[in-house]
Amino acid sequence: MTGWRTVFMGTPDFACPTLQKLIERGENLVAVVTQPDRPKGRGQKLMPPPVKEMAATNGIPVYQPLKVRDPGFVDIIRALKPDVIVVVAFGQILPKALLEVPTHGCINVHASLLPRYRGAAPLNWCLINGETETGVTTMLMDVGLDTGDMLLTRTTPLDENEDILSLHDRMAAMGADLLAETLDRLKAGGLVPQPQNDADSCYAPMLKKEDGIIDWHSDARTIHNRVRGLAVWPGACTVVGDQTLKIFRTRVGDGSGEPGTVLQAEKDTFEVACQSGSLFLQELQLAGKKRLDSASFLAGFPVLKGTLLGICKHEESPS
Repeated sequence: MTGWRTVFMGTPDFACPTLQKLIERGENLVAVVTQPDRPKGRGQKLMPPPVKEMAATNGIPVYQPLKVRDPGFVDIIRALKPDVIVVVAFGQILPKALLEVPTHGCINVHASLLPRYRGAAPLNWCLINGETETGVTTMLMDVGLDTGDMLLTRTTPLDENEDILSLHDRMAAMGADLLAETLDRLKAGGLVPQPQNDADSCYAPMLKKEDGIIDWHSDARTIHNRVRGLAVWPGACTVVGDQTLKIFRTRVGDGSGEPGTVLQAEKDTFEVACQSGSLFLQELQLAGKKRLDSASFLAGFPVLKGTLLGICKHEESPS
């Protein structure tokens, strides 16, 4: 192993490509820090975070502190004498005491073009808000929420139909490449941190179930953007009859009618009127049922033309 003594901090799938990149580069990974195992699924079995599994497979020591601000944990990291700490979607705010440990600082890979979309869900909110481009930023962390000086950025266009699934994977890979370039340029001494302009910032809060509620009294493009931004969780939802219906994929149309009215529902065409324009529902799921394309859905659950779709209560939406 070569290079700086490195501690990696990350938790979900999004962080894995960066950890993999560090491993492939032969970086001197002295430890991986991730969130504690959490119960998942119907059986609520304790499951390790994806980053823990990757670290264990590669023989890297793993730490899973309940709280990283615990002085005892900070002492553990201090004893490792890291030159740098790399942070990707870790899930806890790092205290000043920890930020001050590494010689070359804590470098965060953030999935937005800072200072835009600071916060927990930048990918989701850039889609929900209909952005036409996004990107990743590497930054030197400080005690604020994604407010540290920027190191490098990389931009990519957004297709109007791209959803969070494909964007997540693209940005995870892009973030890994950008982190590698950042480390190379920092080691070469040719990278000058740039302060963020707080006036250009906006916030990307953690998603809530109620964010998925569809209001058909919105224009078709606005609802379409919400569907693609929430396709993993919580899913955009409406009500058909007395059942909650999640919608995962749509296409914008130019139909018209009372908002929420089913304009067509036959074969593979399921069109619903919005305040302006219409949406073709292409992938759907009734609560407790399988996720289906529109043709399979309508074959098993016929919907009459003229049916009015309602607003779901978020606590009833299927998870």
